[in-house]
Amino acid sequence: MGYLYETHLHTCLSSACGVSTGKEHVRFYKAQGYTGIIMTDHFFRGNTAVSRDRPWEERVDLFWRGYEDALEEGLKVGLDVFFAYEENHVHDEYLIYGLTRDYMKAHPEMEHWTRREQLEAVHAAGGAVIQAHPFRVRNYIDIIRVGDLFADGIEAANAGNAQLDDARAYAFGKEKGLLMTAGSDNHHSPMAQPFGVGLEEKLTSVQDYANLLRRGGPVGLHVPEGRFAVPDGAERLPAWRLDEKETLHSMQEPWL
Repeated sequence: MGYLYETHLHTCLSSACGVSTGKEHVRFYKAQGYTGIIMTDHFFRGNTAVSRDRPWEERVDLFWRGYEDALEEGLKVGLDVFFAYEENHVHDEYLIYGLTRDYMKAHPEMEHWTRREQLEAVHAAGGAVIQAHPFRVRNYIDIIRVGDLFADGIEAANAGNAQLDDARAYAFGKEKGLLMTAGSDNHHSPMAQPFGVGLEEKLTSVQDYANLLRRGGPVGLHVPEGRFAVPDGAERLPAWRLDEKETLHSMQEPWL
């Protein structure tokens, strides 16, 4: 596919865990031959760099700084830059594409959306939801929660994951017929090998990407060869997902 986009990255201006500025990210991805990047800083229930003590509209403006910093540089060097964000629930996180600053300012309740409310509200606003790194195994994650009932697809490949995490996500997505994307989860440019998606048509706005996700693609996965192979000796994990009442239960079926 002819157009390459980064769909998942963080800046030090809006994500507390970010290292690079938006401008630094732009220069890196321009050198890597990407068409554009979508900024997805951590929102207010995640590892945000924005003080939660400030008034809501001020917080939203501060949150947009990472994107604005990248956009300024993108306009100079010829790299498209779009806004999105990443929201945390109970260590399952979602990439939200298609909401505007005005929408966010008008909806302070979004900070407290359930997963279902999030999906319904984002759809009503014309956006799309992708679950980020659904099979990530980390010391702060107590159980794998796959929220495919509350998203338009899953991030099958994430450069911050172990290979096994992505192999499980890809196998699950194939079995369930889910839309799958890829992203670098880049906090610090330059990085060794950025991931992303390949698209048949050039995006003119993040709304174009949200519409594409809602239609089910097509989305090409720009990942290293062999990324979805299961490493030798890897153990299986129980399969978990959220049911209609947002409670956890085992699917009682291995995918690999």
